Amino acid sequence: MKILHCPMNGPRNISEFVHGGEVRDMPDPNRCSDREWAEYVFYYDNAITVIREWWLHVASGYWFIAERHTATDEIIRTYDQRVEFSKDAEEKTA
Repeated sequence: MKILHCPMNGPRNISEFVHGGEVRDMPDPNRCSDREWAEYVFYYDNAITVIREWWLHVASGYWFIAERHTATDEIIRTYDQRVEFSKDAEEKTA
């Protein structure tokens, strides 16, 4: 059984979670070209590396971010999404 650590609920069986895709900057759909939008929606690097991904704990409805190594499938760490986006907000206002 694979266990995933939820930042809000602690260690839980992986069957309680849904993968939400890679955390990536979204282009403005009103200003980007069709090609840029298609690349955002459909194309991924698929490289062997550590990536940030969205995960949902279904029972609680809690979204969070996990860092996962794509070759080993090892979850390196998980954290609340506010950590990521408060950092982005601070950088944009600075």
